Amino acid sequence: MKPIIAAALLTLLSTAPVLAQPQVREQGQLVMENVPVTPPEVREALQRYSNTRSARFLDWLDDGSMLISTRFGQTAQLHRVTQPGGQRTQLTFFDEPVMTALAQPNGGGRFLYPRDVGGAEYFQGYLASLTGAEAAFTAPGTRNLGFVFSRDGRRLAWAQVTPGSGDYEVMLMEVDDPASRRAVHKGGGAVFPIDFSPDGGRLLLGRTISVQSSKRYLLDLASGAAAEINPSRSEIAYGGGEFTPDGRAILMLSDQGSEVARLVRYDLATKRFSPVGDGGRWEVEDFDLSADGRTLAYTINEEGRSRLVVQDAVTRRALPQPPLPVGEVEGVKFSPDGRRLAIRFNQATSPLDVWVWDLDAAELTRWTHSEMGGLDPAEMVTPELIRTPSFDGLEVPAWVYKPKRAGKAPVIVSIHGGPEGQSRPGFTSTYQYYVNELGAAVVVPNVRGSTGYGKTYVSLDNGVKRHDAVRDIGAILDWIAQQPDLDAERVVVTGGSYGGYMSLASLAHYNDRLAGSIVVVGVSNWLTFLANTEGYRRDLRRVEYGDERDPKIRAFLEQDSPMNHTSKMTKPLFVIHGFNDPRVPWTEGRQVVDKVRANGGEVWWLLAKDEGHGFRKKPNIDAQREAETLFLRKVFGE
Repeated sequence: MKPIIAAALLTLLSTAPVLAQPQVREQGQLVMENVPVTPPEVREALQRYSNTRSARFLDWLDDGSMLISTRFGQTAQLHRVTQPGGQRTQLTFFDEPVMTALAQPNGGGRFLYPRDVGGAEYFQGYLASLTGAEAAFTAPGTRNLGFVFSRDGRRLAWAQVTPGSGDYEVMLMEVDDPASRRAVHKGGGAVFPIDFSPDGGRLLLGRTISVQSSKRYLLDLASGAAAEINPSRSEIAYGGGEFTPDGRAILMLSDQGSEVARLVRYDLATKRFSPVGDGGRWEVEDFDLSADGRTLAYTINEEGRSRLVVQDAVTRRALPQPPLPVGEVEGVKFSPDGRRLAIRFNQATSPLDVWVWDLDAAELTRWTHSEMGGLDPAEMVTPELIRTPSFDGLEVPAWVYKPKRAGKAPVIVSIHGGPEGQSRPGFTSTYQYYVNELGAAVVVPNVRGSTGYGKTYVSLDNGVKRHDAVRDIGAILDWIAQQPDLDAERVVVTGGSYGGYMSLASLAHYNDRLAGSIVVVGVSNWLTFLANTEGYRRDLRRVEYGDERDPKIRAFLEQDSPMNHTSKMTKPLFVIHGFNDPRVPWTEGRQVVDKVRANGGEVWWLLAKDEGHGFRKKPNIDAQREAETLFLRKVFGE
């Protein structure tokens, strides 16, 4: 346990009043307080939903096969797929999940992947092949991410940070010589590599300051000199970056001079930008350029739904487009020969799977068919998009899932984390379970501060405007009360991370309009959160929430913290956390549990000793869903 967290826990224990003893039990790695034992019929009904799988495309291998991440045991692992509908051959076998991987160009089937322990997010990098053992190549005790191979596959770059530090180093290594690992750039803040130039002599670097502000640099690997691209006093948000095959330009996303991100081309000689892809009022969110530079694909986020564009990269002429149904494209990538485009595609009624668009044949093929645990896709509910005015007239969008059964339905308001995130109409087995098995409606709002609606909308909750986002939940409650098929007397708010804060804040400020709240890895006190979150996150969070070192901001954060409004929380509360959480330490959950309980409130508590910022292991996820079901049944009066 980190000393600062241990000290905080000691303070909590020494100052906490003597409380009525909760009913405590342990189940595997889980510690539960006041959580009843799950009846068999609840577990059985949930299993059909929790047994759904998904397949996430990760990368193409040299031979045209692909790497995906999917779960057949207790955690997601790497698999190889060689053809459409082909066998998913498992490549990694760990207790900890492996969620991402990167193929080595010209590597003959070699690839790398990061892996952490217990959700602590101190990822180590491993090189592996289709057969044989993996080999670690990163420094123990460090956090590593942003891995990038050179075009010829001989060099590897990534970002590394040490515990307690917010300043990343850019590392470089000759792939066949792990002893060559060295730092080539020591930047301030969250600096990471994005792409090698075609000749391998330069690295495109990015620096994240906030969701609204980032930088791009060119690092000369011979001299070690880094030069900023497009220096500006104005805030600009960039996304991604790819060199063109001739090395003369870089494609990237930029919101300079626009409310939303657009795809632009930066000419290295003239130092000028030119437009490439524009989504109008909606943002371009992802792109890929084929290795030969001839074909470009990019996606546009149209209020949560995706539109995929494929075009000639030279003439900008539209090419035949993949006939995808309505849904969310999570990412695209061309095969090494540029003839196929892998698409990570998610629909409201079926899980994430891999589709491939053959450019020569103009044919769309589904490569993976993830199992739905015996569920009937026809019974899955497609959400509708609603918008409702908030206290200041701002339109707040929300996705609404409604049960097909008659009568007034109880409601679960599910608030996304971030806050720089967006809820989208993809497949969520939990929402489908709530709707089909509990008969509850699910309302999923994108309150102010969400991404996907432009940089003005995303900034509306910054700093001292934080409570305005909570007032948006009040507007959602107003909308629920106006619906004849929804029961405004039975509403529960839930959310994870920042959504957990929102759930606590909503319970404090709208206690009389709620039946209860479920808080997952949520912030309860801004000051203890900023003091105890990992060093590599602290400055990024200060930009969003406010710098507690400023006395005026500190006073606001103190006043806004749900911990200081627990006397208003009289409805049942369920708090869930992972012991190894590096982002929102588990003490954030524990302290609000103790304080609400001291006030006489009903509180359930679930702590996973082998998890971090959210549960990733199936036994723990199943136990969480079972406990949430029992809590919801109780507060809904069923």
